[in-house]
Amino acid sequence: MRPNRLRELMKAGKPSVGTNIMVFSPDVVEILGYAGGYDYVEVEAEYMPYDLHDLDNLARAMELHNIAGMIKIDQEPRTFVATRAIGSGIQNILFADVRTVEDVKECVTAVRAETPQTGGRHGSGDRRFYKYFFQSGTPDYVQALEDCVVALMIEKRQAVENLDAILEVPGVDMVVFGGNDYSMSIGRPGQARDPEVQKVQDAMIKKALAKGVHPRVGVRNLDAAKRYLDMGVRHFSLGTDLYILYDYWKRNAESLRGVIEGR
Repeated sequence: MRPNRLRELMKAGKPSVGTNIMVFSPDVVEILGYAGGYDYVEVEAEYMPYDLHDLDNLARAMELHNIAGMIKIDQEPRTFVATRAIGSGIQNILFADVRTVEDVKECVTAVRAETPQTGGRHGSGDRRFYKYFFQSGTPDYVQALEDCVVALMIEKRQAVENLDAILEVPGVDMVVFGGNDYSMSIGRPGQARDPEVQKVQDAMIKKALAKGVHPRVGVRNLDAAKRYLDMGVRHFSLGTDLYILYDYWKRNAESLRGVIEGR
């Protein structure tokens, strides 16, 4: 399996920049590769329809430009989607909707190899990420699973309440705060940008850094990243394709129509 660029950056103590896609087209991944500057692409599988062939083709496009892959998956079926995504060549998994330590352990073991040393539940699979049946189940196969980054969405009230214990679970590499889900889970839907919700995100970042777990923050521009850089965050996700298109289309159509109509 090719080296996991995101894991290598984390091991070296270097920052990373990713971006999110909801249009599951290998063409989009290739264009991102030509654009340069991105270390990984996150596939937002929690939100959009896809099939297993999509995962293989997205991974092939990532490999063309040495971009790592991450996939955000639903709370069910965690194990199936995680193993099939890794099998396709998408090396890193972002698990949504975790609430308890037991949830987190289930996520970690879905990724790690089933050996006495690694303690996971991921068996030998004749899949493309490790040359199909040619090297399945080898020591290098086990190491490739160890190198997969396990990321968690901290987005439910229970996950915030259990955060200290969650951060202690071996194998947790990264955490991401989900303001929309969190505000819903505390009975305040639509208030993700409320200062009190922001305080919860800031507390998550500080606790994660103190525990040696990498916090990642999603931003839309450099200005939004500055406050998090000052807090010690070094991993960022910059934009989502559909939101970028919406912003461009809306802003420029309104401007052009204003000129045409003399407004």
